[in-house]
Amino acid sequence: MAVERRRRGGEGFRERTRQWARELTRNRSTRRGGQQPWVSGRLALVVAAAAALALGLAAAAEWRRWSAIARLVNPHPAPPALLPGSTGPLASPNRFWGTYRPHVYFGMKTRSPRALVTGLMWLQQREGGGSLRHTCEQSDGLSRYGWLMHDGENFGTQEIRDEGLILKTEFVKRPGGEHGGDWSWRITARMEVRGGGCVCREDSRSAGQLPSSCLPPPLPPQGVGGPAPLLSLFFYVATDGQGTLQPHLENRTRLAAVTGTTEDLGHFTLTFLRPTAESGEGPKYASYNYLEAASPGLHRLTEVVRSSLSNRFVFAPPGAPRRRFFAVDTFRGLPGAAGEHLHGHLLLHQVTLEPPGTVEVTFESGSVVGRPGRLAGEALSAALAQHAATFERRFEETFGLGRKGFPPPQRRFAQAALSDLLGGMGYFHGRSLVQSPLQERPVPAPEAALFTAVPSRSFFPRGFLWDEGFHQLVLGRWDPALSREVIAHWLDLMNAEGWIPREQILGEEAQAKVPPEFLLQHSETANPPTLLLALERLLPTAPLPYLRRLFPRLRAWYDWYNRTQAGPLPFTFRWRGRDPQPERFLNPKTLASGLDDYPRASHPSPEERHLDLRCWMALASRVLAEVAERLGEPAEPYRESERALSDNGLLERLHWAQDLGAFADYGNHSTVVALRWQRAVPAAPGQPPPAPRLVREVREPPRPRFVGALGYVSLFPLLLQLLRPDSPQLPTVLAAMRSERQLWTPFGLRSLARDSPLYKQRNTQHDPPYWRGPIWVNINYLALRALRGYAGAEGPQQERAAELYHELRRNLMANVYRQYTESGFLWENYDDNTGRGQGCCPFAGWSTLVVLVMAEDY
Repeated sequence: MAVERRRRGGEGFRERTRQWARELTRNRSTRRGGQQPWVSGRLALVVAAAAALALGLAAAAEWRRWSAIARLVNPHPAPPALLPGSTGPLASPNRFWGTYRPHVYFGMKTRSPRALVTGLMWLQQREGGGSLRHTCEQSDGLSRYGWLMHDGENFGTQEIRDEGLILKTEFVKRPGGEHGGDWSWRITARMEVRGGGCVCREDSRSAGQLPSSCLPPPLPPQGVGGPAPLLSLFFYVATDGQGTLQPHLENRTRLAAVTGTTEDLGHFTLTFLRPTAESGEGPKYASYNYLEAASPGLHRLTEVVRSSLSNRFVFAPPGAPRRRFFAVDTFRGLPGAAGEHLHGHLLLHQVTLEPPGTVEVTFESGSVVGRPGRLAGEALSAALAQHAATFERRFEETFGLGRKGFPPPQRRFAQAALSDLLGGMGYFHGRSLVQSPLQERPVPAPEAALFTAVPSRSFFPRGFLWDEGFHQLVLGRWDPALSREVIAHWLDLMNAEGWIPREQILGEEAQAKVPPEFLLQHSETANPPTLLLALERLLPTAPLPYLRRLFPRLRAWYDWYNRTQAGPLPFTFRWRGRDPQPERFLNPKTLASGLDDYPRASHPSPEERHLDLRCWMALASRVLAEVAERLGEPAEPYRESERALSDNGLLERLHWAQDLGAFADYGNHSTVVALRWQRAVPAAPGQPPPAPRLVREVREPPRPRFVGALGYVSLFPLLLQLLRPDSPQLPTVLAAMRSERQLWTPFGLRSLARDSPLYKQRNTQHDPPYWRGPIWVNINYLALRALRGYAGAEGPQQERAAELYHELRRNLMANVYRQYTESGFLWENYDDNTGRGQGCCPFAGWSTLVVLVMAEDY
């Protein structure tokens, strides 16, 4: 609307100028006698000057608008933070292939824009057909899936439990050649009847549809004494418009191998070995089916396979009953997709067997010379065992949990947490959809690539800016080079203004997991610069050339925050992009802050002062100064900002709420708001009325004041250690943390005090509380980090900080581990009354910070 008003206003100004000029000309031509020629000439000059001025102003306004839009979609002009070609097979062969498809249960691809992709689907052949599994879905109700070991490069072991079926997926890479080397898979299947599972209501951070608690699904009845259900494993290889694939069949139904060529891989051979018994010894009877199809895209592979299934096939092992089963037959196109461009090529190998059994797949690069033999059978077993031993040794050397006395089950839990984070790394390529306030319509950003961890394979299998800094705190400890590369990838997403979109939805597969209305990224919306937390940890050992490449982008990012998120007073800051329709929400969300529905001023206004953003900018000033000093660049401007933003006296004057006894936001705020049902009026007489809806009712006029919400935001001066150890406010902050009436629970610190007016309050009819009570591991990690810092600093609260640190650490570790053992998952957040995991699962994003808590590595 603002864009439309500005456009119409400019057009109106130009039209009024033209009308004025016509009127002057008309008056001049109709005026009778006495007018001298020089007067007429002067009027003409005035008219011409006015018209020129109007056109000049309009042109200048249009130029500014065009320039701003151009800067929105133009990359930052600084040299890239990543060296050109550094992610390719020659420069980085160990990371070229990987499990970089976090949204599927098991699959691999290369770090290429148009990558060859491989993957696994499966189907338990039950009466009625069963459910085809492929992409990680909340609604699948798997009782567990996740990596037990994954080193981030060469090896991984995953366990999947699905309605009594246990699948073990393993892979090993072997270096060689010029295209990332060889790799092999082993899939082992066996049956075990167990219940449990994670069935979460669908949600989206973008949509505001927040998750409810998960309930175990009912276990389907199993036949008693009968044969185990048949299992079909679908192994596929697919291209996305680049490269060629050639099938090699045996007996017209078994896809024995695929040979192919792509620009990034050269020539290769993919071989599907015959199944064996679970021990790997002896053949296993199986039925085989094969599918070749043109595909409308990688994001629709599940639909292609599902639409190709037919139950006309019979499983007929010697001496056993014959059974009908579903198998791929012929692909005749997707319903409603007539005329759709089919730019991909899919080859699929289906193996149907009765568990237990094992299937192996090998990929061999054509550029490998002197291969010692196929990586299968005993050679694959030996390689898996060797990598597993290396992983366990490296894990202990890195985190030292054995030395700290943790028993084997807890060490295995920590290994699985780290592995799930590493196994959730993804490589994405595509365009973001972006919009500036100066634009009427969104536009696509330039093509970009991103190598990143993801918060959740099931619900958030894409990059989130503020999550990623927490992810890299963990990964930077395991593999500093990997972490440095991820940070560089994110900084290379920066546009000419210095803005990085907070959510990265790149490519068709990522877009398929997001409702279309939430794809758009707004250029005024920030996110906490948590990447600087991770970078600060990496600084002591970061190579100087790396920092030199990063520094221009860090500087531009820092300047963008100061320019676009500045508050109403010096050294204050305000998150932009709060919900623009406050009447729809109990408290308008602030998605930019990462703390979505955490209570802010009830009526968004330019007068708001956001405490957490001010603290983030203090951290940013410190890190920029440290990088500048290492590079010999001018650091004093950053140090000066750091001193001002860390000044405890100024902090108290701007953000200490005496009545609340806590640090707080400031803004136009009403303390008495509520949601009430509003009945809608029928659109026309005789028609039924629309359904009633919840709307906000303001029962007290807002006024400028501190926001009376004690919670995570109140703790930020402590969380980022801006408070001096002798601060007179530190005892009060520590008391609020330890108060069970406020933030303390036996499971960790809750996000909003129990006595806060909006504690556990819904934000809309469809928006349950998110950051209004639940326990979040990332903020608890920051609290432990800070408490340990205060416990190690001389001051009157040193002993109290140490006590809180030990108690909070014990509570958080015990609950996260207990919920993992009971449910099989790390969770998005935890209920503050019961400790029960809730929200998305698995959430092996920042919840993996529990590994650093166990290691006391801050």
